[in-house]
Amino acid sequence: MHNHFDEQAATWDEDQSKVDRARTVAEALVGAVPLRGDERLLEYGAGTGLVAQALADTVGTITLADSSAGMREAMAKKIGAGVLPSTARIWDLDLTSDDVPRERFDVIVSSLVLHHIKDLPRVLAGFHELLERGGHVAIADLDQEDGSFHEHVHDFDGHNGFDRAQLQSDLLAAGFENVRFAEAGEVQKEGRAFGLFLATAVKP
Repeated sequence: MHNHFDEQAATWDEDQSKVDRARTVAEALVGAVPLRGDERLLEYGAGTGLVAQALADTVGTITLADSSAGMREAMAKKIGAGVLPSTARIWDLDLTSDDVPRERFDVIVSSLVLHHIKDLPRVLAGFHELLERGGHVAIADLDQEDGSFHEHVHDFDGHNGFDRAQLQSDLLAAGFENVRFAEAGEVQKEGRAFGLFLATAVKP
């Protein structure tokens, strides 16, 4: 999948629907997570950093993590151009295989990332470890679907969206509390609308 995202990185933000979707996710997060304005934010699987970009004025420091070299290059260009904050940091991080960094965050957000990840428990455990106590995770992703979303991706080995009750159980099993779901818009693909949710939870 890395090659797929590497190839798309340079033109990713030219798709207005992706920009609009990131704003919708950011708005849903602001509505679901109490923010003071000084939070240390980690966007995991950040792509070009669109969600963090939409949240830049409402949080403190931003760290952008992605395992795609092309996406990291696109983020670096946006920082250089002043589109993303000059203080934003970029990490090459894959929680399915890398050690969890020692740093801690107040908010972790991911958007349309986790359905690509087969070993979900390991990544959720990584999120839990990366958060301070009282910190929030915010996961925007697809509601469960019939496989149509990735039917043209031959090497797709992830989830066909998520059953909300199952994801709630997975988050509780990872040590989170106060799991809640909100609507986070939809993705139009091949003339069909796929619903998105925002799941939030707290590290006690």
